[in-house]
Parts: sequence; structure tokens; C-alpha cells
Amino acid sequence: MIAILDYRAGNLTSVERALKYLGFTCEITDSHEKIQKAERIVFPGVGAAGKSMEDLIELGLDVILRERFEAGVPILGICVGLQVLFDYSEENDTTCLGLLPGKVIRFPSDLQGTGGERLKIPHMGWNEVRFSKDHPVFRGIPPESEFYFVHSYYPQPADPGHTVGTTEYALPFASAVAHRSLVAVQFHPEKSGPPGLRIMTNFCVWDGLFSP
Repeated sequence: MIAILDYRAGNLTSVERALKYLGFTCEITDSHEKIQKAERIVFPGVGAAGKSMEDLIELGLDVILRERFEAGVPILGICVGLQVLFDYSEENDTTCLGLLPGKVIRFPSDLQGTGGERLKIPHMGWNEVRFSKDHPVFRGIPPESEFYFVHSYYPQPADPGHTVGTTEYALPFASAVAHRSLVAVQFHPEKSGPPGLRIMTNFCVWDGLFSP
């Protein structure tokens, strides 16, 4: 069973629908027992870092996530579920889970495109991800595939080796990261058509092993 972490965040049901469409058994849950027994964990989320961490701590799910990560259980973080994996987020001045070294910062307010046009924040819509490493979760993705993004903050991993995919929005940022049995994306694979569903399928059959 795949546990979809229920920490009062948005977008959980769209992840559930995508996994069930792909034929995988899953459940949205905050039950420690069910999460501990799950074969893998999806950690999605739409919302703010501060509220996300507040709810994770209140529900005791911060401890469970750290335990499952140390146990080598495959974990997929999505959007805010990527951002709070790091040490710190500028959003709400938040101390995060610290599973990955690094921080999350806000896009500058004066972002400009290649033609000098002002770029909107949040970064919203379709954009390309350039995968730089042969990670099992990202195999079989056609070149120049685009994925759906909605975010105002982006991660800065302290270890460049954790970045497996990058995206350009006036500046390059890490849009896919991986470390041991943990993989996370800034975009929404469940809303990204066939390439996104391929990522979710790959994750659901991945054994959690990765050698960069």
C-alpha cells in the first residue's frame, strides 16, 4: 500500500486519483501505524511552509517521515512536500524537516524574461525540466517534456549532488532532487499529463535504491 501523507494540505485527492488511475493501491492517511506499514510514501502539498510544518509537528508526522527515511522506505515529495524537506524556508521564516541540507528562498520580485519582460510570481504554468542524472524515477521521460508548476519559492540544495533536474525561470533552480530513498519534485506530476504519470509509475515500482 502507498500512503499519501495527510497533514491537512491541499492537493491530496488529485494525487490519490492519479495513483488509482495508474492501478496502484493507496490511501490518504495520518495514521502512524498505516504509514509505518506502507511500502512507500507520497508527501504532496499545496500551501505555506510554516503551516505545513506546524501541522506535521502537531500530528507527529515529522517524526514518522524521519523514521521512514532512515528505514530506506521510498518517499516522493511534491511541491511544498519538496520544500519542507530542507533545513529552512524563507516562507514564514520556517525551520523545516532537515532531511536534505539547504534552504528554500523566494523568487526575486524583479525577475525578467529573455526579452526584458517582467515575469510573474508565482511561477505558474508549464515549464521544462532538464534531468541531469539517470535516476530510476525519471527514466523514460521524453526530452523537452514540460511539467506543471505553481510556486513562489524554490530550493537551493547545499549539496549539488542532490539536484537531479533543473528548470529555468529567469534563473536556474533545482526542480527535482534525490538522496537515498528520497526523491522530490517542485512541479506537480499528477497534473502534468503522460510525463508526470510516468514519473509516478516509476516511483511506485522503484526499490528505493539510487547511486548518483
